[in-house]
Amino acid sequence: MADNQFSLLSKRRFAPFFATQALGAFNDNVFRNALVILIAFGVAGLSSQQINTWSNVAAGLFILPFFLFSANAGQWAEKFEKSRSIRYIKLLEIAIMCAAAIGFYFKSLPVLVGVLFLMGTQSALFGPIKYSILPQQLKPEELVGGNGLVSGGTFLMILLGTLLGGALMAHPGLGTTWVSVAVLVIAVSGYLASRHIPLAPASNPDLKLNWNPFTETVRILGFLRGNRAVLNSVLGVSWFWFFGSMFLAQLPNYTREYLGGGAQVAPLVLALFSIGIGLGSMLCEKLSGRRVEIGLVPLGAIGLTVFGLDLYFARPEAATVTGLTAMEFLRAPGSLRIVADLLLIGLFGGFYIVPLLSLIQTRAPRDRLSRIIAANNILNAVFMVTAAVLALVLFAAGLTIPQVLLVTAILNALVATYIFSLVPEFLMRFISWLLVSALYRIRVQGTDRVPDEGPAVVVCNHVSYMDALIVMGCVKRPVRFVMYHRIFKIPVMSWIFRTARCIPIAPAKEDPELMERAFAEIEAALANGELIGLFPEGALTRDGEIAAFRSGIERIIAARPVPVVPMALRGMWESMWSRRGSGVGRMRLPRRFRARVELVADEPMSPSEVTAATLEARVRGLRGDAA
Repeated sequence: MADNQFSLLSKRRFAPFFATQALGAFNDNVFRNALVILIAFGVAGLSSQQINTWSNVAAGLFILPFFLFSANAGQWAEKFEKSRSIRYIKLLEIAIMCAAAIGFYFKSLPVLVGVLFLMGTQSALFGPIKYSILPQQLKPEELVGGNGLVSGGTFLMILLGTLLGGALMAHPGLGTTWVSVAVLVIAVSGYLASRHIPLAPASNPDLKLNWNPFTETVRILGFLRGNRAVLNSVLGVSWFWFFGSMFLAQLPNYTREYLGGGAQVAPLVLALFSIGIGLGSMLCEKLSGRRVEIGLVPLGAIGLTVFGLDLYFARPEAATVTGLTAMEFLRAPGSLRIVADLLLIGLFGGFYIVPLLSLIQTRAPRDRLSRIIAANNILNAVFMVTAAVLALVLFAAGLTIPQVLLVTAILNALVATYIFSLVPEFLMRFISWLLVSALYRIRVQGTDRVPDEGPAVVVCNHVSYMDALIVMGCVKRPVRFVMYHRIFKIPVMSWIFRTARCIPIAPAKEDPELMERAFAEIEAALANGELIGLFPEGALTRDGEIAAFRSGIERIIAARPVPVVPMALRGMWESMWSRRGSGVGRMRLPRRFRARVELVADEPMSPSEVTAATLEARVRGLRGDAA
């Protein structure tokens, strides 16, 4: 097992792909920024209106291919082996950059804008493969780290490409030549890196291609309706691109007019935003414990709004001085607050986007993942265009740049509240993540043995009031736990349990009607393909030892034969919220705060093997002496 996400950079199953996609993002931005500078300063005789026209046409032509070709790209990514497809796409990039060199030589804007359209096409073709190949090449516990590296690396390459494109074009007389050489060298390097990507077999080789991009677009968007968690994750990702594109589009003029910055400050501002996203993306693995932790999404949304609002209040009025160098800006009063805001907006953006991408990859059906990623790319483009239109409307209404950013931060709060009200699982996981992260340091082993889909039951020993939250947080699928009704009603925890659709139960002697209702609900959930969690001991341990398993599990499996996954919690007895020391009344024995605990899972048992006694023996063996 890898120690952390950075060890993936030494592994062939990740490193060549990472280099390939990073070089692609780098090249895109070298070319795009060089073209922006050429339009603004390098073509003699263009009026201000013509510059605006060419700039907007260029931006539109880069986005257009995502509408036209994403649906077909999703099909191709599903039907064909992915490493070969990536090599073909990188060869296409080399051909496109040859055309770019011709356009730069003649300073032909029609040719260069046409090249930008082709680059958008290449990005649209690569997009579905980019995120659907990761679950094939990475282990489940590596997926969050891999996504963090890809997202963080992409934004850092955007920054470096933008800086290099500007620096090369600034070379007197030879700017276009240097850019032409650079984009060709980068394209060839990306192709060479792609040749080392391991085979990634087609996930749906029998798929019949639909060549009509419009009907296929409608069809793949329809895939999102069947899975609410995936749909809302896709909408969340698209909202991130709305938010990000709104901020990034305003930063150049915001830097000049409100920060008083000159040519050195604009790259600094972009660097802060990009570095923040890179850091946030790569911190996700550490914060989530190498699991897909969607509890980070509300944390990210809160940070985006809080620091977006603070950015407005930090500098709502236009600067009184202009042309500041980077050091002069940093020394100016109030600048450090703005630096912190920009960095933290990026940081919390990373917390927001990486878990959503990971959730899509784990919850979407494997034979449809590439097409769902394609649908996500289409919606991303729609949201980015909407952001541009909204910005124009707000500016036409007389709003200033800080006010537009303020509106964006407020909209983020409203959208996040709406999404979390539709899917309370996000907020539930956020609260449970805070609780569990505050109290424990968890090591997980074998939870990938839980079936990815279909009905199943997970069983575990029962040591503390937090056991269900720990198991739910460590298993990538939603788990509906069956729990004693009095624990189900604990304040605060009750809301979490209800949101997770846990099933309250009582012993027959206490409430026979509730018990029968619970068994009926368990059978219905399994019939619906859900994952049920169970503590067969029926109560918290009073002495740290595993009590005899009750026969309820046998009744469940007799009614609905499904696989059963044994699990064991280790190290929980001396931690917070166990019953250790309860026998000495109010003077309880000291507990370990942030105790090191483990959750270990075994291979699933077939229904024919399952008895209370055999399950108890398996769980005892898993737990060992680490009570």
